[in-house]
Parts: sequence; C-alpha cells; structure tokens
Amino acid sequence: MNMMDDMETKAMLSRSWNGTSSSVGGSSTNHQRRRRPAGKQPPRRQKSIRQDIGRAAAETYLVTHLSFTLLRCLGVGYRWMNRLFALACYAMLLMPGFLQVAYYYFFSSQVRRSVVYGDQPRNRLDLFLPTTSDGQKPVVVFVTGGAWIIGYKAWGSLLGRQLAERNIIVACIDYRNFPQGTISDMVNDVSEGISFVCNNIADYGGDPKRIYLMGQSAGAHISSCALLEQAIKESRGESISWSVSQFKAYFGLSGGYNLFNLVDHFHSRGLYRSIFLSIMEGQESFEQFSPEVRIKDPSIRDAISLLPPIILFHGTSDLSIPSDASKTFADALRGVGAKAELILYEGKTHTDLFLQDPLRGGKDDLFDHIVSVIHANDKEALANDAMAPPRKRLVPEILLRMAHHISPF
Repeated sequence: MNMMDDMETKAMLSRSWNGTSSSVGGSSTNHQRRRRPAGKQPPRRQKSIRQDIGRAAAETYLVTHLSFTLLRCLGVGYRWMNRLFALACYAMLLMPGFLQVAYYYFFSSQVRRSVVYGDQPRNRLDLFLPTTSDGQKPVVVFVTGGAWIIGYKAWGSLLGRQLAERNIIVACIDYRNFPQGTISDMVNDVSEGISFVCNNIADYGGDPKRIYLMGQSAGAHISSCALLEQAIKESRGESISWSVSQFKAYFGLSGGYNLFNLVDHFHSRGLYRSIFLSIMEGQESFEQFSPEVRIKDPSIRDAISLLPPIILFHGTSDLSIPSDASKTFADALRGVGAKAELILYEGKTHTDLFLQDPLRGGKDDLFDHIVSVIHANDKEALANDAMAPPRKRLVPEILLRMAHHISPF
C-alpha cells in the first residue's frame, strides 16, 4: 500500500466514522446532558420494549458497520475473502450462544447500558450487576479487544453475565477505535473510563476498595498502557483522578505488550504495516506504547513499585498474538521487581479462552482462577462459589469443536 492509497483509505474511513458516531455514539453535548451527579442513586430502568428494540437495531448497525470498516481498511483480496468466509461460518456456528447473550444484554434489568463517562465519542460503558444487593460487591473493569479497529463494549457481555452470577460487578469500557482515534486517544479514553468507575461505582453497589482491571487482546494492550501511565504520573506527584493503588490485581488475557515484536507478525496476518503504524502514531511511539519495553526505563523505577499484582493468561495455540508476548512481558515484569504470574493454556487459541470455553459452560479453568483471585479474602463468597451450580451450556459441543477449527483468529 503506497502513501497515497493510505491517505485515501484513512480519509474514507474517517468519513464513515463521523457518520456512525453521531447516530450511535452521541454528541459531546448529549454526554454532558446525560451525566449523573456523583452520589445520586442510579435511576430505575424504565425503557419500553420499542426503545430496547430500537437500541438493539442501532447497536447491530454499529457492529455491521465496524465489520465493513475493517474490511475496507484491510482490503478485499483473496486472503481476506477467505477470512471473511471463515468468520461468517464461525459466527454461524456460535450463533445459538450469541443470541442468548444478546437477549440478556439488550433486555436484562441487570445491565446498565451506555453509561456516559466522558465527553468524547464512544465514551460510554456498560455495567453488569448481580441480582443481589446485600453489601458492596467487588468490581472488574474490563477493556475489550478488536485489533484496535473493531473493539466494542458489548463484546464483554458474556464475561459480564457470568461474573455477575458470582456476585461480581463488571464495567465494560468502550473507547474510540481507529480511524476515529489513534492509540493515545484509546489509552486516554480507557483511563477516563477507569476514573469514572473508581469514583462512582459505589453508587451502583460496587466496592471502591476491591476493583480489578482486565483487558483482552488489544484491550489488554490498551489497559496495560493506561495502568503503567497512571503509575508513572502518580510516582511523579502529578495530579490524578484515580490511583493504581485502588486496583487489587490486573488480568491480561491474550494480550500483546511489545509493539516492536508484533508489527511484522500482524503484517503477515493481514493487519498491514502502514495501517498498524497509523494506529500506533508511527514507529517513534512504539516505546511509549510498549509496556514491556517501557518498564525497563530506570527513570520510572518508582512507578513499577506502585503496580498491582499482574496475572497474564494466554493460549499456546494463539495465532493472532503468540503466547510468547505474555511470556516475555511476565519475564520483564519480574526482572524489574514487579509481581507477575503467567498462566498458559495448552492448545487454546485466541478465541477459545474468551468465547468457546465460556459458551461451553461447566468448569472453566480461566474463569475459576479469576473468581478465586477476586474472592480470595472473602470466605462467604468462596463458600458460595463452591456451592454454585455448573454454568449453563450455551452452544452444543459439536458446534464448538467446529468453531475451534474454522476460527480465523
């Protein structure tokens, strides 16, 4: 792709996004108008079925628009026609589960959708609340993946639903994607979303002293950048609206943390170098947005000591982001004195851990590990976990196995 083609592509995508953000994301004026005063109890959900269906249609349009934006960005050659066909087959195989999760997302009274946290387009988050209201609940702030291009808060619905069943509140943060924003915009959006949760989650029954940060794929990269940047600001005595000390742990799922090691890999997978450089604001910004590299800088040694325990999860058969990305990050963290744990899942792909395994129901090692960390100091919660019924299967096993083999990720 030459420079002129790249400029034309970004211009075309920018026009597409401008139309989408006004109809779905809302304007900054609407954001300000809908902001809820701190300390006020959240209002009861009073939406008609017609409004719910209208919102579902609008968000379905956004998801479709995101998919075509990605295709136009990457180009439609033979490789991508094959990938598109594989993706369509993959989605159809998992459709029984997707429909059940979508119904929960759009119509459950336990889901607070599109809570405004900032003034930029897509500065919204979804809250997944437990059915019980006895006491303050632990909170997971979740940042979804999507190759920095098609990330969306609704991708966290399955995780939100299942953690809420274990009495854990989940906040899924939406953020600007490329070309609506570049990596610094994404990190700033996520940081502002985290700030909103830290300062307002008590109004929704959350415990501000028991918050956990989690990211998946590109979301793991963005959230780790936000966490490290905040630690650096805090160590320097700069003005901050949230503190890394508020987080009990960080969970990184199938993430990449060193852009220097990933640019060629992504190019070979179809996320072409010119696009990746545009997303990451040029190669000169790689160090700033590579936590694995940045933590080795002696000048931020004080910031490292502020980081919470970091737990990284990765499948050994992940083709989208190789498991070595988590291995080398864990090694680098330990090398500078941070608390880091690496858990590898043999034979698991990029989507197995986040989609197929949760849709399978029953026992899930990743889910059980996360819940055990969150409830580690709560004997009553651990006892309830031990008595919890097996999670419901959402997709037949034969379809899950076929999806595992056909997945383009």
